[in-house]
Amino acid sequence: MEKKIASSQAPFTAVIELIQALRGENGCPWDKEQTPRSIVLYLIEEAYELMEAIHSGKPEDIREELGDVLFLVLFLAFMFEEMEAFGIDHVIQTNLEKMTRRHPHVFGTATADTTEAVRERWSRIKSSEKANRLKPASVLASVPNKLPALMRCHRISERAARTGFDWHDLSGVLQQAEEEWDEFKRELLVKAHEKRRQAMTLEFGDVLFTLVNVARLAEIHPEEALALATKKFETRFKIMEKLAIESGRSFESLSFEEKHVLWDRAKQELGDA
Repeated sequence: MEKKIASSQAPFTAVIELIQALRGENGCPWDKEQTPRSIVLYLIEEAYELMEAIHSGKPEDIREELGDVLFLVLFLAFMFEEMEAFGIDHVIQTNLEKMTRRHPHVFGTATADTTEAVRERWSRIKSSEKANRLKPASVLASVPNKLPALMRCHRISERAARTGFDWHDLSGVLQQAEEEWDEFKRELLVKAHEKRRQAMTLEFGDVLFTLVNVARLAEIHPEEALALATKKFETRFKIMEKLAIESGRSFESLSFEEKHVLWDRAKQELGDA
């Protein structure tokens, strides 16, 4: 007999019962084989797809990708409930308590009139929570090692800045970026044998690290900025390929100069400066 999830149920309950069915005795072999370590990789992938959907601005795409992320979060919680580590209700309750505790300006008598004031209080409360644990933790300890390098750099820089270890203003970090770029250029002038490659890599990393801090002080998220820039390049490049095909030639066969002509045409077609 075909088993269906009742559509009359509350959506949250229906999703949980769907997961139970997938993981159950007569469920899906693939779903039953999954572990938290395997599912979290899919969750990361879906989170990036959600980010892309949000950038697209299409509500139907955003709704679908939000559903995928929510499903995998609940799937993970259900697996830990299966292991009797904790239940989904415990996850929700823990988060409710933490969010309430970290918003005393909403649920208590504290005041916070600016976003910066909220961030500072959040950081103090979080530090106090960490201090109550057995092992004192670095202010950087809460930044996951598995984050993409660009995002992790931004988070690390934010945490360090909250301790007062930061440039005084944007001009200071801009000057630092120029100095790091000069150091990298000097490394490039040295013959690039293997012994120099590590030094070149490190100097280029310093350039990127400093530029992430330029973005932070300019209130730009570097991950979003790079994603948008990459998308813009991708769109222009695909137009170049299309224009080449329309001219009866393959893109690869064009000369360097001809490709740049198409690049300018692609920019004009998109209305870019």
